Amino acid sequence: MNPEVAVQTIGGGDFSILDLFMISNTLVQLVMIGLVIASIWSWAVIFEKYQLMRKLKASADSFEDSFWSGGSLEALYAKVGKKPDDPMAATFAAGMREWKLSTEKSAGAVRSNDTRVSLHQRIERVMGLTIGRELARCERYMIFLASVGSTAPFLGLFGTVWGIMNSFSAIAGSQNTSIATVAPGIAESLLSTAIGLVAAIPAVLAYNKFSTDITRYADRLEGFATEFGAILSRHLEEKE
Repeated sequence: MNPEVAVQTIGGGDFSILDLFMISNTLVQLVMIGLVIASIWSWAVIFEKYQLMRKLKASADSFEDSFWSGGSLEALYAKVGKKPDDPMAATFAAGMREWKLSTEKSAGAVRSNDTRVSLHQRIERVMGLTIGRELARCERYMIFLASVGSTAPFLGLFGTVWGIMNSFSAIAGSQNTSIATVAPGIAESLLSTAIGLVAAIPAVLAYNKFSTDITRYADRLEGFATEFGAILSRHLEEKE
């Protein structure tokens, strides 16, 4: 849009966000729309991840209370089922399932030390695979937050540079360099950078927080798997 027309469009100085958007170049408008959509999607992911991490922490606390209550492992396995939704319960169920299958097949047989080591390794491998699968579900859309946080400022800057180039080109054509002529074009260009920052900052902060939370949760799952594997090994030795 010609800068002189832009001045008239925005009322000679009324720099509202909507007016600045309307006078922007088409490419700059597309960049802004894309950044707004990315920001909305980022907030949807942020709320989903916040609720998920709260749920996982509460479920893990509840399951550990049941696990360390001193009750029977078989009774707890029957309670949680073969395919529980909670990652920690799923890790427990995977270990118990492998242990029960192995012990039932070799019932009454004398186990060598190599056999016990092999069983322990299989249980650890099964629980490790389960932890990896569950963590992959927890990390879903994290790459999107990282992408928005890293690329949104550059997309906003691209829109700004493109808008300023068009503004200067129009100013040169009109041969009018007054502040009233220059300001609208500069303002609508800088709006693109502002929207890029608005999209990027929450995405970066959320990514860092949830990455830390998921790492801590992964350590918690791995710690539980190690302790549970040791318990199953002791149970196996007691049956010898």
